[in-house]
Order: sequence, then structure tokens, then C-alpha cells
Amino acid sequence: MRLNFVAAALSAFVLLASPAFAQSEEDVMERIEKLHGQSKAFGEAFSQLQDAFLLGDPTSIADLGSYPFEVAANGELYDIFAPEDLVDNFDTLLTQETIDGLSSQDYGDLIVTSEGVGFANGALWMSLVCADDTCADASWGIIRINN
Repeated sequence: MRLNFVAAALSAFVLLASPAFAQSEEDVMERIEKLHGQSKAFGEAFSQLQDAFLLGDPTSIADLGSYPFEVAANGELYDIFAPEDLVDNFDTLLTQETIDGLSSQDYGDLIVTSEGVGFANGALWMSLVCADDTCADASWGIIRINN
């Protein structure tokens, strides 16, 4: 009897420790809408970002930045103040592993939290950034890159 309890507890622990299964695109959109709003605008930013990574276009990636933001790379933290900072140092700031992960990001595998939306297991984060205190004018922007 005690052995069955231990086996059941161990099975429950393994299930809880396992990574979550991919969600549907609709589930992700619903969660983004619930936590942030403007899920359709996020979908457009997602497509722009993924296209830019697939095409190797640092300028289009930089256009999605919410400046200033930080990039963790090479064991250091870099402050990115303007699009040119990202474009001019792109090869140093983003590893090939990060680029590959972002290029092949599945919508259902996005991380959605109250802080933003994470790509490639948290290698890049986007959030809805308000232009003023009323947040009437807002857009999705890159707020952090982690290698």
C-alpha cells in the first residue's frame, strides 16, 4: 500500500515537472488578449519579427524595439538605446542559437505572462508598450533579448 502511494506521488511530481504541452494559437491569443489586450496587433508583430529573423533582416528587427532595452549576450548586459545600436552590433548581440530559435518559433509555444510574451524559451521578450499614461496609443515592442 505504501509503495503504491510513493509511486503515485512520484508520478504526480514527474507530470508537474514536465514542460507544458503546446497550446493552440487560439489559446495563446486569448491569453494575450486577457493579460495585455491588442492580441491582433501582437499577431502582426509576431509575423513581422519572425519574417525578419527568417530573412536575416536586422533593420526590421530593430524597428520592433522599444528603446531603450537590454540585451544579455557574451556574459554581459548591453543597453540598446537606438535601432542603430542593435543593427550595428547584431552579429555580436545575437547568437546563432537565438536566431534559429526565433526563426522557428511556433505560436503555440510562446510564453505569455503579465510581463509580456516570451519567444524561444525566453530568448526574446515583447510587451505592449504605451506611448502615454492613458495607453490610448500602444504598440508591441521588443523589451529584452537574452542569449
